[in-house]
Amino acid sequence: MSTRRLFFALWPDNRQRDRLRDVVNSVARNVEGRAVDRRNWHVTLAFIGDVDESKAAELLQHASRIEVTPFRLGFDRLEFWARSKVACLVAPTVPTELQRLVAELNLLLQGVGVVPEDRTYRPHITVSRHARSFPIERLAQRATTEWSGFELVESVSGPGGVSYLPLKQ
Repeated sequence: MSTRRLFFALWPDNRQRDRLRDVVNSVARNVEGRAVDRRNWHVTLAFIGDVDESKAAELLQHASRIEVTPFRLGFDRLEFWARSKVACLVAPTVPTELQRLVAELNLLLQGVGVVPEDRTYRPHITVSRHARSFPIERLAQRATTEWSGFELVESVSGPGGVSYLPLKQ
């Protein structure tokens, strides 16, 4: 049986990616590591992992019933995360609407037999992998994004690395 590696995410549109790029570029130059292609930038909501095709279809069906209350998410700094050796654009707070969405998605996962990750949710966008330690870099201006939906995304490994493909738009 075929499996897919999946997660739920906020998936920026091209306008949001351009705005994030413009804000990040000034501080990202100071980060040593492999830059993540901006087409892969996203905010993970709930990691699912490897599931079979039928479970992916079930997740899409259940996810389509979740209504998202629109919200804004602001990023104000770039941080080094030592455990995963990544540089991340980080939001200082989690809007109530986003907390509610993450909780609903975790309930959905439990309902289909997937155990959600047991850790504090921290919205972020990974902008560099294999990074070296650096002090927190404050952004010259806060990058604020607006959201009213989410995607089920597949992680696909290929010869050029990993790419992420939204399954539900």
